Amino acid sequence: MRVLHVMAGAKEGGAENIMLESVMALADAGVEQAVVTRADNDFRLKRFREKGIRVETAAFSKLWPFPTRAAITRLIRAFKPDVAEFWMGRAGEFAPLSFRERSIGWYGGYYKLSRFKNCAWHVGLTKDLLRHIRDQGVPENRAAIIHTYADFAGAAPADRAALNTPANAPVALALARLHEKKGLDTLLDATAKVPGLYVWIAGDGPLEAELKAHCARLKLDDRVRFLGWRNDRGALLAASTFVAFPSRYEPFGTVTVDAWAAARPLVAADAVGPAAYVVDGINGLLIPKNDPDALAGAMQRVISEPGLAARLVAGGRTSYEATFTRAAFVRDSLAFYERVAAEAAH
Repeated sequence: MRVLHVMAGAKEGGAENIMLESVMALADAGVEQAVVTRADNDFRLKRFREKGIRVETAAFSKLWPFPTRAAITRLIRAFKPDVAEFWMGRAGEFAPLSFRERSIGWYGGYYKLSRFKNCAWHVGLTKDLLRHIRDQGVPENRAAIIHTYADFAGAAPADRAALNTPANAPVALALARLHEKKGLDTLLDATAKVPGLYVWIAGDGPLEAELKAHCARLKLDDRVRFLGWRNDRGALLAASTFVAFPSRYEPFGTVTVDAWAAARPLVAADAVGPAAYVVDGINGLLIPKNDPDALAGAMQRVISEPGLAARLVAGGRTSYEATFTRAAFVRDSLAFYERVAAEAAH
């Protein structure tokens, strides 16, 4: 099986991480792959090349699309993939019509079908994204759900001292872009109501200055650490007490799976993605969006209620093992690729 992956994407982000980790898992399973992507993330490019994956870089400019289209077409001719997967809407707009029957559009959000007009096949990250794809008129046999995965086996904990955090303090970890939709202002408001709780916020984004100013107004600078973008999620998870996921809008949210895979209790707001997978009191605590009091209460429960953290970890592990392992991802991806290739060969 030969697979071409095409992704424009941002320099960093959750969907970009999913793409990277998906390619890594498939490489370990023996799938021959090539990638066309932007040249703005050295970490991703290095990981691809370390696996022996052919990488071509392109600008993905809407104003001058011709060089990117030419690069994709050249690689299709040279690499001769069985299938091509176009990750997110921007990449989908560069899919060549000539390769339509072997092209897959990947939805990490509620993208318009028109962005994947040259993709005959479609993959949704969640149950609701699959519904969204089919509601736009994609035939049932041309769409599928392939869940992401997480695997932090063997990750050593980050050094709390290096993050200016006491060894015995409860720590809430937020893995999130610093964006309004992520609800990090709600997390700060809630933290002010939970004495002794430290918070690590791993991510960057446009609200960095605003969130830091809000943190200072709440007099939380001694307990909140803004870590910037991190490529060591496993280490941060292993050193944290629980995961806080207060998003206002989230089609899925890989943080859910990260928490379950790392055996950390999860406190999540009821955005559509987490609400579809988190069962309150079973594999996480699910609280209303934009509610600092509810978030503070849930975090305090995880810290102090006897047995609760262990029960949430056990429930999360059950959910993880059922759907979100690396083996399940590889199995489902290869089955779908084989189906696409077989249909196109007829």
